[in-house]
Amino acid sequence: MISPEGRFEPNPAAEEFLPYVERLDEELLRRFYRDMVLARRVDTEAGHLQRQGQLALWPPLLGQEAAQVGSGHATRPQDTIFPAYREHAVAMIRGVDPVDIIRTMRGLTHGGWIPAEHGNFHLYTLVIGSQTLHATGYAMGIGLDAVRQDDPEKDEAVLVYFGDGATSQGDTNEALIWAASYQTPQVFFLQNNHWAISVPVSRQSRTPLVRRAAGFGLRATRVDGNDVLASYAVSAKQLDDARAGRGPGFIEAMTYRLGAHTTSDDPTRYRGADELAAWEARDPILRYRHHLEAQALADAAYFAEVEQEAADLAADLRARTLALGPPSLDVLFDNVYAEEHPVPREQKRWLQEYEAGFGEAR
Repeated sequence: MISPEGRFEPNPAAEEFLPYVERLDEELLRRFYRDMVLARRVDTEAGHLQRQGQLALWPPLLGQEAAQVGSGHATRPQDTIFPAYREHAVAMIRGVDPVDIIRTMRGLTHGGWIPAEHGNFHLYTLVIGSQTLHATGYAMGIGLDAVRQDDPEKDEAVLVYFGDGATSQGDTNEALIWAASYQTPQVFFLQNNHWAISVPVSRQSRTPLVRRAAGFGLRATRVDGNDVLASYAVSAKQLDDARAGRGPGFIEAMTYRLGAHTTSDDPTRYRGADELAAWEARDPILRYRHHLEAQALADAAYFAEVEQEAADLAADLRARTLALGPPSLDVLFDNVYAEEHPVPREQKRWLQEYEAGFGEAR
């Protein structure tokens, strides 16, 4: 819908999705930009913290902001979201505190947050593709409960994120089979960032990944994942179709991972500088800023305000991360069983005595 220069030039394939863009108000259009900038700044700061030894690992989202912000805002409050492990922008949109993500990557928590208290946004999943099964099982439950009211403001849909590498996993293909069989109210959102760690998508599939969905009987759309308006519109329509009982949908968002797969990865070993430079020129945030300027929806003062908010958020994230202490021993033993159990109780007592034996030296 938006050209690389920021002009609003929807192509013929975008026509059926235009009503979803036309209903957007100016406040939300500006918020798309704000959320992309804030997510990128949090992502950058978390990467710095990992390099400084404050986190065990960090999976960057750099370059994928438009795909995430557009689709994240397309969801409704009652929808349930199953992420992979780099959906930081979606998490923030749904109300997850970035420090909770930090706590997870720092190894201070077994979970991090309760989905029902954080916009129905489930925990990160580091096992590639397994969240597609979780999402499909949950969506099957919605269908089996048969509580649909034919009202998009109330009916629930499920949105699950995964990458191109996950399409080569058995879990994902099994999830697609079950979703199609049970006609679940869900949307599979594939962020095709072109690299499954060091393996290019061209080696994984000889045809566009969006075509695989047809083999499973799913509605499918390929979208420019660096165009936040296109990402929003396609996601909104697919989710509405899922809520209306039209079965599961599939979106392939074409984007690019500008950073490393995770902070343990060195992308210079498997991809060229020319490829990276070509995608850097298609920066989704700069592209959308040009659009807001062309439409007179934002000025220099607004952009400066967003930059300051992002800097303040990053500073707060750093301060609260550095203030995190070690987890209590309680988290190892509490809630292992639903009720009090003698085995973990005895193990906890033994470890407490063992730790106390080190005295002040510890």
